[in-house]
Amino acid sequence: MNANQPLADSLRDAIALHNKAIFYYRGKPVGTVAAQDPSIDALNYDQCFIRDFVPSALVFLMQGDAEIVHNFLTVTLELQSHDKEMDCFQPGPGLMPASFKVIHKDGEEQLEADFGEAAIARVPPVDSCLWWLILLRSYSQATGDLSLAHQPDFQAGIKLILDLCLAHRFSMYPTLLVPDGAFMIDRRMGVYGHPLEVQVLFYAALRSSRELLLTDAKSDRYFTMIDQRLGALLYHVREYYWLDLKRLNEIYRFQTDEYGENIANKFNIHPASIPPWLIEWLPETGGYLAGNLGPGQMDFRFFAAGNLLAIVYSLASDRESHSIMDLFEHRTSDLIGYMPAKLCFPAVEGEEWRSLTGCDPKNTPWSYHNGGNWAMLLWMFVAAAQKTGRTELAQRAIDLAQHQLIQDNFPEYYDGKNGRLIGKESRTHQTWSIAALIAAQELMKSPEHSKWIGFGESMEYSGCRF
Repeated sequence: MNANQPLADSLRDAIALHNKAIFYYRGKPVGTVAAQDPSIDALNYDQCFIRDFVPSALVFLMQGDAEIVHNFLTVTLELQSHDKEMDCFQPGPGLMPASFKVIHKDGEEQLEADFGEAAIARVPPVDSCLWWLILLRSYSQATGDLSLAHQPDFQAGIKLILDLCLAHRFSMYPTLLVPDGAFMIDRRMGVYGHPLEVQVLFYAALRSSRELLLTDAKSDRYFTMIDQRLGALLYHVREYYWLDLKRLNEIYRFQTDEYGENIANKFNIHPASIPPWLIEWLPETGGYLAGNLGPGQMDFRFFAAGNLLAIVYSLASDRESHSIMDLFEHRTSDLIGYMPAKLCFPAVEGEEWRSLTGCDPKNTPWSYHNGGNWAMLLWMFVAAAQKTGRTELAQRAIDLAQHQLIQDNFPEYYDGKNGRLIGKESRTHQTWSIAALIAAQELMKSPEHSKWIGFGESMEYSGCRF
C-alpha cells in the first residue's frame, strides 16, 4: 500500500464532509452551513455566512462545479433588497447579509437573512458585500461566464454596493471607517477605525467592480469614482500602513503636533506609542502592514488575513509582499506555530485586554480572535506564498496542518501561543476549515487557479498620490 494512502483517504473524507455541508433551496444547492458539529447546539452555525462560503466557493470552482456558486451569488443578490430594521433604523441600500438560512413558512421554503439584527452586539457586516463582489469576479474568471455579472439585476447590485461604500462621509481618508465587530473579527477587539483587512477587501472589491461593470453612459461616473479611490487607497495603505525597521526608525524620530501639508507625521502618531515588543521582534529583513491607522493611532499588531490578502490582491507592492513572507519565515513560531496561521499577533493581555475587549471571555489572551490560530487562513497563506514564489513555505504549511486538522475533526480555531490546543469554544467539522485545506491542496496541484483568485499589479494606479 502507498504510504500516502491513509492521508489520501482522509482527504477524500474531507471532500465528502465538505459536500455534506451543502444545503438546498427549492431543490438547488445555494450554500454551505458554517459547521456540522454534532455535539453542540447549532446556534447560527447552521446558516451560510457570506465570508465563510468564499473558500468553499473556491473549492467548488476548482473542482469544476460552478452551479452552487452561481446559485449562491443569485440568492444573496435577491437578499440585498430588504426591509430589516433595528430600533426603527434600516441599514443602507446595498448591504449584504452576514448569513442566511432556509426556513419553512406557510408550507413553502423561504430564505431568512441576518443583516446584524440578530448578531452578537447587533453590528451589520461591512465585509459581506465586499466578499460578494470579489467572489462574483472569481466566478466570472473561473468560468469565463460574464453573462451573470452583466445581467441588469447584477449590474444594479454592484452599483448599490459602490453607492454604499463610496458615499461622501465626514472623512478625508480613502479608507473605509468601520466599527468594531463589523467583519471577521465580529467582537470588540480594538479594531474600530480603518482596519487593514477591510481596506484590502475594499480595494479588491473596487478592482472587481472595475472589471465587471458594463461600459455605458450610466456607468461613467462609477468608473471615475473607482479610479480616483483606487489610486488614493493603494498609495495610502502602501505609504502609511507599512512597517519595517526603516519605517520604525522614522516613526521613532517623529515630531508631534505638526501643522501644515508638508509634514512627516501626517497622522500625529506619538513615538511613545511604539510597543516595546516590536523593537526587538522586527527582523532585519521583513515587514508588514499595520493593523489600523487613524488620527493619533497606529495599531502595531500583526493581522494575518489583511497582510496575506494584501499580497494576493496586489495591494502590497512586490517589495512589501516579499517582506511579509520573510516575516512569516523569520517569525514562524509566533505567526504559524503548530497550525497556520495566527490571526493576530501578539495577543492583548491584562489591562489592555480589559479595555480593548470589554473583558470578553471568548477573546481571552491567545484564544479566538485574540491570538488564536485559524486553519481557514491556510488558503490565503498558500495563495500568497505562490504569488511570491515561496512554494516551499506553502507546502510546509500544508504538511503542518493537514494531519492535525484531520485528526482533530477540523476545528474552527486553535488556542495557545503556538496553536497547540483545540479552541475552548471551537466547533468541529467547521466548513471553512475543511474548505481551506482542500483549496490549499488544489492550489498546489493547479497553480493556474490563482489567476482568478488574485490580481496582477496595475501600473494605472501605482503612481497616484493622496
